[in-house]
Amino acid sequence: MKLTIGFSPCPNDTFIFDALVNNKIDTEGITVTPVLEDVQTLNEWAIQGKLDVTKISYGVLPLLLDKYIVLNAGGALGKGVGPLLITKQIGADTNQVNDMTIAIPGEHTTAHMLFSLAYPQATKKKFMVFSAIEDAVLSGAVDAGVIIHENRFTYQQKGLHKLVDLGEYWEQETGNPIPLGGIVMKKSFDSALQQKVDALIKRSLEYAFKNYPLITEYVKQHSQEMSETVMRQHIDLYVNNYSLQLGPDGKAAVNTFMDIYEQLKKIAAHNKEIFLATTE
Repeated sequence: MKLTIGFSPCPNDTFIFDALVNNKIDTEGITVTPVLEDVQTLNEWAIQGKLDVTKISYGVLPLLLDKYIVLNAGGALGKGVGPLLITKQIGADTNQVNDMTIAIPGEHTTAHMLFSLAYPQATKKKFMVFSAIEDAVLSGAVDAGVIIHENRFTYQQKGLHKLVDLGEYWEQETGNPIPLGGIVMKKSFDSALQQKVDALIKRSLEYAFKNYPLITEYVKQHSQEMSETVMRQHIDLYVNNYSLQLGPDGKAAVNTFMDIYEQLKKIAAHNKEIFLATTE
């Protein structure tokens, strides 16, 4: 069985999937073709149903429920891991946000959802690839930007300042961990295959954890502009027990996210199946 699997080149994703895509574990007859792209591209492709298995932002999940089901392994949830709203304007405060032009890392990202929750009146948005946001803020192309991934560790070095931690806002409002991204698989595949792929992703991550803090060549080659220290910070922040298994707390966080999405978008409550059933 051949499957396409999409994930980002960020260290947390390459760390999780390295053993699976490079046959460091027994793949039980499944041949995986990896497709590495930024998360917004993966979100757009998921809407189109392009890949068999893919990383997505939870912000796009409501648009995918007819096509995909959320697997239990491989995702990114946690506390203290949320997006940051940053600016270069010294003395700027949160009262000015509604009048600012804000760079957002993609329309269907969790970052956009969290920003919209915190600032529903802010409408001057520019959607762009996450890696371009720091430079857009520095150049003055935008007043502020929502940053994710490794930019959390680099913005201060570039003279940028944090206005608000959007993850902290979510945690204070809901008490839940932040559902950043998940792994979904097409519902057209039978449950046995979905369970097998889910188990393989978990096994791939267990392999990576067993060898950590080793940073493999696969992770390095896709993180060429990062030091190994930043790579480890990235992995330590975004890869945790929720990445091994969503569990009840993780599923509750996703369901809360879905409820808030429906309230913000003023749409009817979803009644689609979201999660792959657990076998453990």
